[in-house]
Amino acid sequence: MIEKKLIIDSVKQYLEGSPNYLTDVSVSADNTITVEIDNDHSVDINDCVALSRYLESKLDRDAEDFELTVTSAGLSSPFKILRQYKKYEGKEIEVLSKSGQKITGVLKSSDDEGFTVSATKKIKPEGAKRKTEVEEEIRFAFDEVKHTKYLIRFK
Repeated sequence: MIEKKLIIDSVKQYLEGSPNYLTDVSVSADNTITVEIDNDHSVDINDCVALSRYLESKLDRDAEDFELTVTSAGLSSPFKILRQYKKYEGKEIEVLSKSGQKITGVLKSSDDEGFTVSATKKIKPEGAKRKTEVEEEIRFAFDEVKHTKYLIRFK
């Protein structure tokens, strides 16, 4: 079986100095390798092709057969690394917590421990007839979250 660490090291070496960065690598028991990359702007298909060819040159099919897929992190893909959170600061996101709570709001900030979302809630003040909208900042630790995704809206 091809080692995941070998793939990660090869990809990091290849991407060093480029605007692209590694978000995920998976290697299944039958040597199906999936490499996912991202960029702070957008990933070009030529970037994926070039990385795929580079990895093909580093691996020996005669020693071990494998299937290789190099792809970009899609807009609807969950965030996997801190740099993706940084990329979407100021943008609307959806968070699904491990407790099952789904929150949409603007990603305000992110750091090594977690991130902060500014969400709008409707509450009914005591004695009022109507609900009013209130901005609330919610802090999440990364280990409290099932997934975080960029929220695509068509207005």
